[in-house]
Amino acid sequence: MFFASDNCGPAHPEIMRAMSNANKGHMPSYGADNLMEEVRTKIRTLFEAPDADVHLVATGTAANALALSSICRPWQTVFCTPMSHINTDECHAPEFFTGGSKLTLVGNRDKMNPSELHRKMERLLQGDVHLSQRGPLALTQVTEMGSVYSLDELAALTSIAGSFDLPTYLDGARFSNAIAALNCTPAEMSWKSGIDVISMGGTKNGCIGVEAIILFDPSMSWEFELRRKRAAHLFSKHRYLSAQMLAYLENDLWLTSARQANALAARLVEGLRTVAGCRIVVEPQANIVFARLPRATHRRLHEKGAVYGLFEGPLNHGDPDELLLSRLVCDWSISEECIDRFIAMANGQD
Repeated sequence: MFFASDNCGPAHPEIMRAMSNANKGHMPSYGADNLMEEVRTKIRTLFEAPDADVHLVATGTAANALALSSICRPWQTVFCTPMSHINTDECHAPEFFTGGSKLTLVGNRDKMNPSELHRKMERLLQGDVHLSQRGPLALTQVTEMGSVYSLDELAALTSIAGSFDLPTYLDGARFSNAIAALNCTPAEMSWKSGIDVISMGGTKNGCIGVEAIILFDPSMSWEFELRRKRAAHLFSKHRYLSAQMLAYLENDLWLTSARQANALAARLVEGLRTVAGCRIVVEPQANIVFARLPRATHRRLHEKGAVYGLFEGPLNHGDPDELLLSRLVCDWSISEECIDRFIAMANGQD
C-alpha cells in the first residue's frame, strides 16, 4: 500500500521493453539517434506544432531549470506560486541555471490568481537599475495540491504575462494527468493557451526517467542545446531517453497511464469519504489527494504497513482524534484491491 509518490512506482512494461529493444548494437550518440527523430515527429504531431523543437532530459529539476534559463535573464525575476516546485523543491536550481534570477511569489495558494499576478507585475517598477526586472511566468499543471488550471484560467494568466511582453513556462511533470482531467488536447493546454515553453513529464507516469522540453519557438533551440550541454544534462547514450519517450508516446501510453492513475485516485477519495473523521482538504482533480485523518487512523494505517506522506505529527503522541494532514498519490500501477484494502484498514475492518 504505497501512496507516497508517483516517483516511487515501477516503470511500465512497455517502457522496459523499449529500453531492452534499444539496447542492441550501436546508435549515434548525443541525441542524433533515429529514435529521437521519431520522438520529435510524434510530439510535433501530438501538439499540432510542426515547427516546435523537442529536447529530452532525465529529471524534472533539469527540465524546470534549463527551460527557465532559456527564457529568463539573470537580472529578471520569475513569477510563480509559493507552492511551486521551483520555489520549494529544486534546491535553487532555477536560480543557479538562470545565473542568479530571483523568484517573485504570487498569492499564497497552489493556483495563481490573475488579479494577483497583474498587481505583482505592475508594481515591480522597471527601468531602475537597482531592482529586478520582470521575467517569465511559471505555472504548474497539475499543481502541487492536485488542482488543475482550466483552459480559461491558463489563458487569463498567460494573457497578463503577454501584456507585459513576458513568456510563460509550464511545468508539466504531471502534464498527462492534467490532460486526462480536462479531456482536452495537448495543443489546447499549451500554445493555444499562450504557453511558450512546456515540459512534458514521463518519470511520474511510468517512465524510468525522461522529461521532454518543448519549445514552440524553434529559434530558442540552439541556446537550449548549449545550456543543456553546459549543465552536463546531455546524455551521450541518449537513445535510452529517446526509447522511453517513444514508447511513452506510442499507442497513447502517456494518456492511458494518466487516466488510470486519476481513476485510482478517484476511487481512493470515494473510499476515504467513508472513513470516520476524514476531511478532504482540496477536491482532487487528478492523482494527488490531500486529506486529514484522525491520528488514531494514521497510526493504525502505518502499523499495517501503509506508506504515504504525513505532514503533521507526532504520529504516536497526542490526541487520537486530532486530524493530521496527509498526502496520497496514485500512479498507474496501484491496484484497486490495494486501495480497497487501505480503506478497509482505515475503517478498522482489517
